Parts: sequence; C-alpha cells; structure tokens
Amino acid sequence: MAGRDDQELVRECLAGSSGAFEGLVERYQGPVFNVALRITGRRDDAEDVAQAVFLKAYESLSRYDHRFKFFSWLYRMAVNESINAARRGGRFEPLDESHAVVDGGTEEADRDRILQQGIAQLPPDSRAVITLRHFQGLSYDEMAEVLQIPANRVRSRLFSARNRLRTILTNRGLHADD
Repeated sequence: MAGRDDQELVRECLAGSSGAFEGLVERYQGPVFNVALRITGRRDDAEDVAQAVFLKAYESLSRYDHRFKFFSWLYRMAVNESINAARRGGRFEPLDESHAVVDGGTEEADRDRILQQGIAQLPPDSRAVITLRHFQGLSYDEMAEVLQIPANRVRSRLFSARNRLRTILTNRGLHADD
C-alpha cells in the first residue's frame, strides 16, 4: 500500500478491493484521530469521530471528487465530525500529559499545559483552524480546501483564533515571548 497514491487506492476500493480501503485507513487513521482529539479534547470522542469518519468515507467514496486531494476530503469530514462532537459533548477537556508532546523539563510542560487549557477555551471552529495550521501543518490553501472556504477567510479565522488564544494565554500569565 505504501507505494500507491491515494487516487489509486480509491480506484481499487471502488473496484471492490477491501484491502485498498484498509490502506487508506492505515495511512490516515493517525492524522484523523489527532485532528479529532485536538478539537474534541476527549480520547473517547476522538475515537468515535475517527470511526465515524472512516465509515462515512467508505459509504460515500463513490461521491468523492477526484479533482481534489483525498486527504482534504477526509480531513473535511474529520473536522466537521469533530466540531459536531465538540458541540454535542459540552465541556472541552485539555489533553492530559500523556497526549501532549513535550520535549523538555517542567517549565516547558507547564507552558504546554497552559496552551492546551487556552485552546480548550476556544470555540470548536477556532480550535479547528488552530489545529489544522499549527498541529497538522496544513498550508492556507490546504486549509481552505478542507474547510471549503476561501483562503482569505481561512487567514481571517486563524487571525481571530490566534488573537483570542493570545488574550486567553496572557490572562493566564503566559506571554508570546515565554
């Protein structure tokens, strides 16, 4: 599966190969789960979202538009499902230490904890743009494709989300130069 691109795997899946869809799941289960976890804040919800996303992807694969990247189509489903789950689920819980990637000592761990708590206070839509840009590393154009909005609106949403997060973090004693 590693040598075949997404489009080839999609074609094989539509031709009846269950192994091809398994290849797509293996390729994207980590990124889909991570997006869901960052947006919902709950491991159980993230697992449910990932499962729902892959089920929906399988069921609607025949409607996938090959002009677009498969990962953008899948991420769009993941973001939408995650936002819906976050709205249904109520209170966001910051990722615990076992989910946070921390490379250093306690000062860095404290900053990461405060950052996660700050992100927890953002609305789901803002968590989504922060996640796609800063945790998934998507470009503005990729984010626009995933979110199905123009790139300039992505920039605007991200600008607003960053400002809200900056205010939250400043109020919690963490400054941009920390």
